[in-house]
This record gives sequence, C-alpha cells and structure tokens, in this order.
Amino acid sequence: MKITVEGADKEFAEKLVALAAQHRAELTVIDTAWTAERAERYLRSLPAGARTFARLVIRNHGYIGAGALREQLGRLQGPTVALARAVPRGVREGWWPEGTAAPITVVYDEANPSWQKAVAYRMAAEDVPVFEAALAALERSQQAARALGITPGGTDKTTLTWTPDPGRAEGSGANLIDLDGGSRPAADADAEERP
Repeated sequence: MKITVEGADKEFAEKLVALAAQHRAELTVIDTAWTAERAERYLRSLPAGARTFARLVIRNHGYIGAGALREQLGRLQGPTVALARAVPRGVREGWWPEGTAAPITVVYDEANPSWQKAVAYRMAAEDVPVFEAALAALERSQQAARALGITPGGTDKTTLTWTPDPGRAEGSGANLIDLDGGSRPAADADAEERP
C-alpha cells in the first residue's frame, strides 16, 4: 500500500503516519505550505512588474482590488502571466514540491459568471505573514546591495556599479581575482617566483 498526503496540517500528518506504520504502509508526506524561504525564492524569481504586483497584494494584507492594481501597473496581463508561470517553474527547479498552490489567486465577480474580468486578487490569510517576512528580507538584501553599489537588474541579474580598489586588499591576505575568474595575473607571477 502506498499513500501520498499533500497539504495536510502537521497534527493530521503525524496521526496518519502513526496509523500507516501500524499497517506497514509506505507513506510519503509532502509539505506544500509556503515557508519564508520558499516565499523569498518565489518573489526573487519574479520580474519587476510581477514583483510589484505581489508586493501590493502582500502590503494590502492579502487582498487588493483589480482596479487599484491597474492604477499602479496599467495592464495586468504581463504580471499575471509571470505569476502564473512562477509556481510551475519552481516545481521544475525543485524549489518547492508539486502540488504547491499559487500564493496569489484571482477573484471574479460571482454575480456575473459569464464575464470573467478579475475584480480582485488575494492571498490566503495563513500565507500573508510568511510573504510579509519574505518581502522584508528581500527588501533588506536589496538595500544592502544598493549600499555597496550593486544594483539589482531583474530576475537573476545583477549589475555591479562599484569596483573595489585593488590597493586596499594588498597585504590583507585576500586573493584578488580578475573579472573573468582566476587570480590576478600579478598574483600568479608572485606565486611562481616563490620557492
């Protein structure tokens, strides 16, 4: 017998594991809940417009009207496509397990089911504090990078606008490298001359 449990709370999963052990079953419990690490990875993987979209949902305690988003972002098609692609990409990359729900979902007008224009976007109440913490961590790291002159350039891209002074590291024991990798040519020559 093989049992797979996805999305169960911890107490239920523990009881189920104990019951399955009594019957010598093979049991796999997959935790699909959003954690701070997963949430930060999710936010980092988004392009700028989609990250702004997510930030607005998070900052509004998990619920924001589509009209308010349109005022801030214009058309929502680009950011919503990026949000929709982020979860499957995370599964492919192994960042979170299959079955992990999208953190931001669309709300449609129930009174008008034939016309499906979004009226709002929401995040589950239990996910809001997790994503608030992830957003705060992301913003802290971005501020620290900017303080060093490193400017985020988009998804997995960074631009360095500051170059360290090689003279400051001389005698510090630091192994300086050139921009293409490896050690600095002068350091290689010094190493060859040493007995």
